[in-house]
Amino acid sequence: MSFSEFTPEDYRCIEEAYGNLREAVKNRCKTEDEVELVGKAYEFANSAHRNIRRRSGEPYMLHPIAVAQIVVSDIGLGCKSICAALLHDVVEDTNYTVEDIRNIFGDKIASLVDGLTKLKTVLDNQDRQSKTESLQAENFKRILLTMNDDVRVVLIKLADRLHNCRTIEFMPEHKRDKILSETMYVFVPLAHRLGLYSVKSEMENIWLRYKEPDDYLEITERLSISQASKEHQIDEFIAPINDEMLKAGYKFRIIKRIKTPYSIWYKMKKKKVPFEQIYDLYAVRIIFEPADETPHAEKSQSYLIYSLLTSLYYENPNRRRDWISKPKSNGYEALHCTLMSRAGVWIEVQIRSKRMDDIAEKGIAAHWIYKESGYASETHSEVDKWLAEVQEILQSKDITAIELLDIIHKDLVSSDIVVFTPKGDQKTMPAGSTALDFAFQIHTKVGYHAIAAKVNMKLVTLSQVLKSGDQVEIITAVAAKPKVEWLQFLHTRHAKNKVVDYFHDSRDEFIVIGEKIYKERLDAMGLQPTNEIIRKFLEYMQLSYAEDLYFRIGVGLLGPEDFRLVLSSDPSLNGEGRSVVMGETRQEYIMAQCCKPIPGDAVVGFKSADNTIVIHKKTCSVAESLASKFGNRVVVPQWSVLNQEYPIRISLRGIDRVGLLSEISGFISKTMGINMRKITLSTDDGLFEGYIELLVKDKKNLESMLDGLKKIEGIQDIVRTDI
Repeated sequence: MSFSEFTPEDYRCIEEAYGNLREAVKNRCKTEDEVELVGKAYEFANSAHRNIRRRSGEPYMLHPIAVAQIVVSDIGLGCKSICAALLHDVVEDTNYTVEDIRNIFGDKIASLVDGLTKLKTVLDNQDRQSKTESLQAENFKRILLTMNDDVRVVLIKLADRLHNCRTIEFMPEHKRDKILSETMYVFVPLAHRLGLYSVKSEMENIWLRYKEPDDYLEITERLSISQASKEHQIDEFIAPINDEMLKAGYKFRIIKRIKTPYSIWYKMKKKKVPFEQIYDLYAVRIIFEPADETPHAEKSQSYLIYSLLTSLYYENPNRRRDWISKPKSNGYEALHCTLMSRAGVWIEVQIRSKRMDDIAEKGIAAHWIYKESGYASETHSEVDKWLAEVQEILQSKDITAIELLDIIHKDLVSSDIVVFTPKGDQKTMPAGSTALDFAFQIHTKVGYHAIAAKVNMKLVTLSQVLKSGDQVEIITAVAAKPKVEWLQFLHTRHAKNKVVDYFHDSRDEFIVIGEKIYKERLDAMGLQPTNEIIRKFLEYMQLSYAEDLYFRIGVGLLGPEDFRLVLSSDPSLNGEGRSVVMGETRQEYIMAQCCKPIPGDAVVGFKSADNTIVIHKKTCSVAESLASKFGNRVVVPQWSVLNQEYPIRISLRGIDRVGLLSEISGFISKTMGINMRKITLSTDDGLFEGYIELLVKDKKNLESMLDGLKKIEGIQDIVRTDI
């Protein structure tokens, strides 16, 4: 921030921004008194932030106004939250105190501002954290604790984070990488779990724009071209639907949607397919007003509309998703189907009532508005259940802030399955849950005494992974008791906590076991136990004593995969990777083995204790996790292209023909002069599929080769994939 006298143009910009906010406030606030209270908060904040500017040079007051605009327009919160958004930086950045806010605006607004101030203080202190702390993880724990006090603090914080992302271009690159990684690791999944689709999507797109700028630009350009050419086809698809629904007497509106750049990029990476094979680029949303405001009327009319659609167009039944009969855990309700248009384009249709749409777009805020109005649906129990689970995790005795961050991250990004008890009761569980997880969800005693299970009437072990639709019965025995081995296959944190609690009285015994396992795993990795390695584990896990580490290993909370992640995050403890020493300062860089970046990739660096810098791709999941916990280690790599070669893999498939392999290998080795290390191709009924591992100099060298390969007859798809 900086100080300089505002110009008349600055004052005009502030007044214009507040004028837009005031219009939105009038539509949301219930009384004129509430509108006036928002105006009072604006005047107070505007006076407090006078002549203060952001990094961009614009008046600082534009930031709280923008946050308040997101709070009311994108999230749908009311008067007190809007006031808190306008005031959220006053206590931290000016001489006013929380008590001043309380005296002028009352207890509730002061409480919201106080919660936001505490969160901001922790975030701002991250740049001054020591190497043995992760204040980012502590901040996340505080966010969750705040959510249990008043979830509105978290919702306003999400609005604040979104606006900071919108203006992130004015941040230094190393801070930008830290903020975006933290946003993707914590705030995006949190927005998803709270049902804030528009907030989540915008954060994801900003993340992609700065993390993979080339991919973002290419996808947006191709989307623009595709949308222009397909617009009339979508309109022709909608016309018969509109006519039939009018004839049937529905009150409705139809909205055209297109996939976001991030969702397309993610699908391309996950499925390893090119842009051309993302066939469901377009979606049509039907939002109807039910004949009466009851769950039964909403459901029955949703299915009637679905029946109308499938009488007009052919459906792909494998793409049908019914989140009306069983809502998602974030409260999302809708019926999705994918239909073939008469132009030969697959189009997804989303059927929602107005209430469902409000909850889908504004999430938990809309959920509570409907709940307060007396509307009861299964949506509410799912959201409240998740908040209760968060409370349970926070109360656990053996979880550090770092562990908590990873636990909640995994919980937030996991999908759900629906299983049934023997009596037909539905239970929602995270995908990957086992029969034993199900036992603990029924009751702790059922879990403690479980010995086997029946899934769909078939006897299975407790480690059986469940899938949606399974009917599960747990077999128990009075003499049975928990086993440490259970922690190797339990999936849910709730079940793991219960097993760890059971063994807590045997802590000393497990410390001995854990120390033995610790030494054995290091030996298997070719490492000797040293104080440096112990320090690394304690630092990563945010623990103070080796005994706490050994206990976690002994009971199975830290498995072999955790060892790999912890040790690979520090190049000084990891002999793998390509070391590059450059520059007058003789800075040493190591290419991370998890993502294998090459010159030309968008990369981020992490400085280790010995000043070595390990380089990751900006979109690498390991890099995202590290940056979200240890933002003070993020650096901008100052490395140049050297005369070296780097390993990459390309995956390809297409139509087989005589001489194809010879032509591919000839082009790569002779025309391009690129060394091939391994070729694995298989054919089946005239089609081929496989991959080639090569050594390339840089990304430009790779892309030239890919462009040439695409011209070879028979090759249909070719993409770069991780080794």
